[in-house]
Amino acid sequence: MSENSTLYKRHFASAQESLDAITQLQDHNSFKLAFADNGFLMQDELRHVRLQLEYLKPQMVLEQHGINATIVVFGSARFLSPSVAASQLAEVQQRYAGQEHTAEAVSALQQAQRDVRNSQYYAASQAFARIVTTHNGKHPATGLMIISGGGPGVMEAANRGAMDANGKSIGLNIVLPKEQHPNPYITPELCFQFHYFAIRKMHFLQRAQALVAFPGGFGTLDELFETLTLIQTRKAKRVPVILYDKAFWQRLINFDMLAEEGLISPEDLELIQFVDTPEQAWEIIYHFYGLANTET
Repeated sequence: MSENSTLYKRHFASAQESLDAITQLQDHNSFKLAFADNGFLMQDELRHVRLQLEYLKPQMVLEQHGINATIVVFGSARFLSPSVAASQLAEVQQRYAGQEHTAEAVSALQQAQRDVRNSQYYAASQAFARIVTTHNGKHPATGLMIISGGGPGVMEAANRGAMDANGKSIGLNIVLPKEQHPNPYITPELCFQFHYFAIRKMHFLQRAQALVAFPGGFGTLDELFETLTLIQTRKAKRVPVILYDKAFWQRLINFDMLAEEGLISPEDLELIQFVDTPEQAWEIIYHFYGLANTET
């Protein structure tokens, strides 16, 4: 019997104790494979690894599916579909019947009426995506696929429009304090989730052939202005940047004033185009890439 074996037996009184000790060692975090140890991977020192993994996973999947041309649809997550908005308005009207002039009723009715009014953007996003995807189905060589942020509102409408046309679409979800669930219209194998906004936005722009921004809040503005900055500084290629509902955007942002004050060049205004119908948005993209000349 070797000296090591003798020492081992003296240390552990029984085979069961030996087995228990081995089990404890295997259960310890230090024994886990590095790539299977979430505690290890989530340390600050591993941030660069997480960034790389978060980029590579969607990149490899999209490459495997041969996707290299997308049309990005931005917009508020808060807009409801016309049917849902109308149903909620009817419920509010019924709930406050006979007491429409109370402060609570006025507030609830105003919100419900606003939701009905803004549901036009949901419908427009859905119609635009349906137009794009229908064209793509007839002319697959163009390879244009709808990509959205994967959540509700305008994003849901875009994925829904693609599904209406029997096509695929991509959803790039983001982990938020208020949990965001993917909308049910995304093609399952093209539904991704991100932790880092930067990597998510990189995937939005990497294959983008056009961007259509519907009315939205801080998130929409962030995505819009990052896109404009990258194109302006030639860090990204020139693609159509289309703002849906000219009156809304001109009320929100005085782009002309930026040029008048010398804060941007007059030609920078040409990076933006305004539309008021889904058909106008598609027409800009259609002619920008000369798709009419490629069809038979």
